[in-house]
Amino acid sequence: MTSSTAEEYDVIVLGAGPTGENVADRTVAAGLRTVIVEAELVGGECSYWACMPSKALLRPAAALDDARAVGGAREAVGGGQLDAAAVLARRDSFTSHWKDDGQVQWLRDTGIELVRGHGRLAGVRTVTVEADDGTERVLTARHAVAVCTGSRPVLPSDVPGLADAHPWTNREATGSPTVPGRLAVVGGGVVGVEMACAWRALGSEVVLLVRGDALLPRMEPFAGELVADGLRGAGVDLRFGTEVTSLERAGATGPVVLSLNDGERLTEGERLSADEVLYATGRAPRTADIGLEQVGLRPGSWLDVDDSCTVLGVDGEWLYAAGDVNHRALLTHQGKYQARITGAAIAARAQGRALDTSRWGAHSASADLAGAPQVVFTQPEVAAVGLTLAAAERLGLRVKAVDQEIGDVAGASLYSDGYRGRARVVFDLDREVIVGACLVGPAVAELLHSATVAVVGEVPIDRLWHAVPAYPTISEVWLRLLEGCRG
Repeated sequence: MTSSTAEEYDVIVLGAGPTGENVADRTVAAGLRTVIVEAELVGGECSYWACMPSKALLRPAAALDDARAVGGAREAVGGGQLDAAAVLARRDSFTSHWKDDGQVQWLRDTGIELVRGHGRLAGVRTVTVEADDGTERVLTARHAVAVCTGSRPVLPSDVPGLADAHPWTNREATGSPTVPGRLAVVGGGVVGVEMACAWRALGSEVVLLVRGDALLPRMEPFAGELVADGLRGAGVDLRFGTEVTSLERAGATGPVVLSLNDGERLTEGERLSADEVLYATGRAPRTADIGLEQVGLRPGSWLDVDDSCTVLGVDGEWLYAAGDVNHRALLTHQGKYQARITGAAIAARAQGRALDTSRWGAHSASADLAGAPQVVFTQPEVAAVGLTLAAAERLGLRVKAVDQEIGDVAGASLYSDGYRGRARVVFDLDREVIVGACLVGPAVAELLHSATVAVVGEVPIDRLWHAVPAYPTISEVWLRLLEGCRG
């Protein structure tokens, strides 16, 4: 059943994750009547199946490691293990037990209207919404539609037995109510290494299978090397150059048997068997069934946008795409950043104002390319922003890498006994600014914003020299790095 008349709004947002919520927040603040359409939980992937539950799983292990790394605290903690039930209960509290009442109330308090159901584009500034009971509503927008539907995990299509093995994706990995006795993780990216770290700390026997020869291949090589050392030290069985060629599972809950590399059937006792297998092998856009064909775009594709997050290839400058769906930077904080840009652009056009799309203009998501920060919450942590050395060289920049052992500064040695970590900045010799930074070690996530300010602000090295790090903190590593840039 379809509503007989269209319901009109100023702005329609598809997807109520952090990105969609922030677009709607900005357009409502600009006086535009906004509705947000969501088929699942308001709050999206980050709140229930990604950022929040994964970090809730990882934080207790980090806290315990920190205590054990300091004499005096080490003796108090002893050799005790994490209380898995308590960790999982804390995780559940951070997901609000997979209920979105609080987030729905925030929408109401903010003045954002909510329509539950699956939204599809049906033409210019028109969206149909199908509810769970099959009823359909038609929404139209006076000014803009913003697609903020995010991404989904990708499973390979050419591995025999994969579907029948009922593999975990990030959702099952962050939401499991129990600790698997044996967990096989396929993939050496962020999700793979974080979940290997988390479940090993909770007591699982973990094997991490990586097709290539390195972890975290998009970061500086030493980042993957130090994370690999940390995983091995925690007892993870880490195997590079390994490909899963088939899987078998007896029943819905029996063990999974993985055949590796050459696909030959392994003999009894040599087969890799696990209670669960997690595939962390990439993401794809949630655009397969949102009506892209109605506006001349290909279903299932990433949405190409300009720096204002306006979708390219659609006339009229009414369709926007922010967050994972545009493939610029698949990070929650970058999606929220893009949302602020998108909301400002929608408001400006609605008010008849020209957009400022200069490099650092109010309607230009420049940081996606120049300074998107990322943290990997393993033991040790990895924090990075801007360009790697290899990426800078590919762009033709004249750069040099300045490296520093973080454990050599006084603050690091006070933070933990035998602190081990490494920092690198990528220094542009012609402009005399830092264009990238990577830090690996305990607690380096809290150093990342200073690096981001330096990169995004393009602060000249002569000015950074006067930004004095406090003694004795880990941030003193900046003094050593700046010395290397000036030398």
